[in-house]
Amino acid sequence: MSYAIHTPFRGNVVRLSIERNDCRSFNLIDELLAKCDTSEGTIGGNGTAATGESAPAKSSSAFDSPPQLRNRVLNLSLANIELGEPLGTGTVGEVFRGRWIKTGEEVAVKLLQPGLSENQLVRARFRLEMSILQRLNHPHIIRYFGGGDVDGRLYYAMEVVEGGNIRDLLDRYGKLNWQEVASVGRQVCSALQYAHNQGIIHRDLKPSNLFLTKEGCVKLGDFGIARDTNAEDITDQGITVGTHAYMSPEQITGQATLTGKADLYSLGCVLFELLTGEKPFAAGNNFALLFEQHLHKPAPKVTEYISDCPSKLASIIDQLLEKDPDRRPFNARTVQAVMLRLLEKRPAASSAEAASQPPDVGAGTVTDPGLQSLARKLLPPPERHVSWQALVIVSLLTIVAVCAVVLATRS
Repeated sequence: MSYAIHTPFRGNVVRLSIERNDCRSFNLIDELLAKCDTSEGTIGGNGTAATGESAPAKSSSAFDSPPQLRNRVLNLSLANIELGEPLGTGTVGEVFRGRWIKTGEEVAVKLLQPGLSENQLVRARFRLEMSILQRLNHPHIIRYFGGGDVDGRLYYAMEVVEGGNIRDLLDRYGKLNWQEVASVGRQVCSALQYAHNQGIIHRDLKPSNLFLTKEGCVKLGDFGIARDTNAEDITDQGITVGTHAYMSPEQITGQATLTGKADLYSLGCVLFELLTGEKPFAAGNNFALLFEQHLHKPAPKVTEYISDCPSKLASIIDQLLEKDPDRRPFNARTVQAVMLRLLEKRPAASSAEAASQPPDVGAGTVTDPGLQSLARKLLPPPERHVSWQALVIVSLLTIVAVCAVVLATRS
């Protein structure tokens, strides 16, 4: 089912026909939104001028899915899912592979740890995560199917993402090339801008929370400590939450008025690590020293570690790592625009070709060499097939070698 999105672009209205609610279909929307400048900033994910502050939730957005994809099972019974192998264990939850009994479709099921089921604060955070995910419907955010409570144990189901996460890629390759980093950056920015427009601040952006499909599509997950600016914060004022190596200065100091620019600082830490293989600030288990670095030590430059990084990419990472939120980029869409310009590789069309093009632009015209490179890295290693001829030759050589040794011994 196709549907159209109308957005101003260079003084005109461009009509886009989108066939699927997936990453590839929304590349073009992202590109247009990132390039649509307004006097107050850039166009946000909901088609309005987005600011660095979190906007109130909207009833609809440019990323709304077709009607059939909005039909989620929100009050989910665990009896409808057959639980399988464990996929991972976190601080408060366990994740299992699951299967819809009626359809056979695979899902991932996150259950609250049994030992924490009586902790009211943990339960409140788990319910808040479910509430946030229920509101977010975007191709670069893990999709939520619904949840519930069984015998006092909270749970919810979400999509299975088979490509692992960005941390897995770093462990395997050490670092990524700049095209891959720009691709990850533009996809994460798409998710962040959408979440910020709904009033959601993630607060825990890091490589292990960025999941990958086999096609290289990045999906933001784990909203366990996210801040919903439309609701009362259940984190006491002055309390620090987040992952130490990626926390913004304002998170470390426990500022009450946190904005989406905290996520942008964390994004800067992530992009720096993806490019260099090193975190911008590191102090082992000395968290006091690590916090001191985030608060006061100037961030290192990407160019001190690698020589082939485009200057615009290095510059935007420097801006993301600014201590003062006001000195960081205006919003995630601003960062995304930089990534898109770096990745853009379209041949210039002649005036005759441009005039003959229809007003609708297909999603297939969007190119991303970084995405293609990520997909190649996610491919399973090729199987090594040994021919029977090779086995025969090796066997004969082994027999000859053994005979030679025996004859030499007897003589």
